[in-house]
Amino acid sequence: MTPTNQDQTFVIDPLLVNFISNEVMPHLDLDEPTFWRGVQTLLTELCDANQTLLDTRHDLQTKINRWHETNNYTETNYDDYRQFLTDIGYITPEPEPFTISTSNVDPEVATIAGPQLVVPVQNARFALNAANARWGSLYDALYGTNALSAPNPQDFEQHNSDRATEVVSYVRQFLDATFPLSQYSHAEVKSYEITGQSLIATDINGKRSLLGYSSQFVGFDGTKEQPTSILLRNNGLHVELRIDRQGNIGRTDLAGIDDVIIESAVTTIADCEDSVAAVDTEDKVDVYRNWLGLMTGDLTATFTKNGDSITRSLNADREFVSKSGGAYIVPGRSLLFIRNVGPSMYTDMVTTSAGDSVPEGIIDGIATSLIASIDIHNKGTFRNSRTGSIYIVKPKLHGPKEVEFTNTMFSRIESILDLEPNTIKLGIMDEERRTTVNLASCIHEARTRVAFINTGFLDRTGDEIHTSMLAGPFVRKNAMKSEPWIAAYERRNVDIGLATGFHGRAQIGKGMWAKPDEMGEMLQTKGGHPRSGATTAWVPSPTAAVLHALHYHEVDVQALHFELTNRSQADLEDILTIPLLKPGLELSPPEIQDELENNIQGILGYVVRWVQSGIGCSKVPDIDNIGLMEDRATLRISSQHVANWLTHEICSPKQVQTVLEEMAVIVDEQNRTEPGYRPMADDFSRSLAFNAARDLIFYGASQPNGYTETILHRYRAITKSMFNPSSDHPSTLTRQ
Repeated sequence: MTPTNQDQTFVIDPLLVNFISNEVMPHLDLDEPTFWRGVQTLLTELCDANQTLLDTRHDLQTKINRWHETNNYTETNYDDYRQFLTDIGYITPEPEPFTISTSNVDPEVATIAGPQLVVPVQNARFALNAANARWGSLYDALYGTNALSAPNPQDFEQHNSDRATEVVSYVRQFLDATFPLSQYSHAEVKSYEITGQSLIATDINGKRSLLGYSSQFVGFDGTKEQPTSILLRNNGLHVELRIDRQGNIGRTDLAGIDDVIIESAVTTIADCEDSVAAVDTEDKVDVYRNWLGLMTGDLTATFTKNGDSITRSLNADREFVSKSGGAYIVPGRSLLFIRNVGPSMYTDMVTTSAGDSVPEGIIDGIATSLIASIDIHNKGTFRNSRTGSIYIVKPKLHGPKEVEFTNTMFSRIESILDLEPNTIKLGIMDEERRTTVNLASCIHEARTRVAFINTGFLDRTGDEIHTSMLAGPFVRKNAMKSEPWIAAYERRNVDIGLATGFHGRAQIGKGMWAKPDEMGEMLQTKGGHPRSGATTAWVPSPTAAVLHALHYHEVDVQALHFELTNRSQADLEDILTIPLLKPGLELSPPEIQDELENNIQGILGYVVRWVQSGIGCSKVPDIDNIGLMEDRATLRISSQHVANWLTHEICSPKQVQTVLEEMAVIVDEQNRTEPGYRPMADDFSRSLAFNAARDLIFYGASQPNGYTETILHRYRAITKSMFNPSSDHPSTLTRQ
């Protein structure tokens, strides 16, 4: 199809046209010719504006580079540095105090604090797992991980009663702390029953005890005398006690509790961006098709596990009997956001008649909103948003003007789709330095639709390094977390969110726990996120969501907000303090070598899967064989860090090349059992993955904002053409 008007002509890949016409439109009552005319008009209006914003980025970065070339940055000339950033428009004037007016926000976003998953929507099985992770077994999460103690392989081959006892004891302590009884411990309960609208516990001596806070009991299943399920609620999150005296655990449990089910991943971000490897129309239509299946409720995934074929689909809502006798219905699925790509991505899914690619973020906005409107019109099997909202997270926005552009784009899309104004809610990712220093202004530009802000150490650090590439050599990557800017950044995000009215109206989020196998460490440390005032934080798996949910029972985040609003905001001076190596504290050769090996091994481990297999996010073993969640954000910081050290001659090109070759051997060994894996060390010069990793480092300083997409997409597209010749669709591109 070639929509046209007098100003411009756009050619749309037939794969995308056929998908929208034959798979999406039958679910809607839209007039298709009118829709395509609207798309044409929107592209005509906004494509040049998108490029202008990218040109502004480039212009600002050029000026910053020149300043560092002619000024010796130190913490003592902060005033000059800040004034320079203000003069060039990098720092913009603060708006007058205001409060966001976002409306029709689901409680999962506005008032319920809990874990958040981010899942590559390109993988149907993973997407379903995440959507269904609203509920999870606390017994399984504790028994199957090192949350309490490290499990042994035989624990899963045969029941380990000692380990089970440890788990049950921990859960009873959690119940006592969260849902205390008036007389004794949950460990002493022989039976539960409902009398009137109260939950009554009885011990072995017949002594009866009430639930300490009667409002926490909200529903049950079975009979009042012998409930098979008891539903409790604390800080907005539900906990279900499943009672089955014939169950594997219940038959040995005094109260017959066979499992404790935790409301876990309250929200999930279905990701079209950093965690996917979609480089052409074929890939992107697969992404959109899975999002369609989530919105219609028809998505399924069939796979083999332990020799059995399993088909997974979306969970239905869950119904209990309320304590007053009516129905008590709770969502069976996580509330879904969709993350689009940022403004720098360009795609050949749609081109001008001259063959120029168009901003992929515009196509994402149109396609994902069109699909999500199926939910808005209640045309799917299940409801995602019960308040009639579409939630789009927009990454890699640099400053207020780019947020303003996004707000305009969403308004245009709402008009095309005949949606009410501000139906599309915006999630602003505070992961670029120019957004951080202008966060209040960014929020102000989207004050009628913003529903989410967050912090993310990895992308934010990658942009920190790239912006100040010429200021000097940066500290080691792990040391970055102890630098003044990061603490100020994390705190200021919450401060500004609360100051602009996010309490009870929108989410304030924190970043990912990157060690999916280290649940004990997570359980000990990630409670800091709700204690910081964040209403959500990212976790790498449904199991991690179950465990992280415990932290939101410990902390009433909504109540905490009232305390935090009285503190002073974090200092912008700290945020603008560049984390450089201190003069006179040079690194030793072994320290430099160790940093290079850790960074480069991680780069190669991620890139080889991206380029060879099209895996955009996975658990990648580090140099010590500890599995870490890796995506393009982790790649950005690692590649930018090595590029910075090369720029300032902390290491030499020869040293980096040697480490690349040595680490490739290690990564090859870590992947040798992967089907179809092609070792990099067999021929470094011909290995596409190896050369992609090399380019990310040696050309890292010149990549727009330090992003990795240009290089990754080019090498992945070549790989697809070589090893999958039928894939002849052009790749996604990026623009400076």
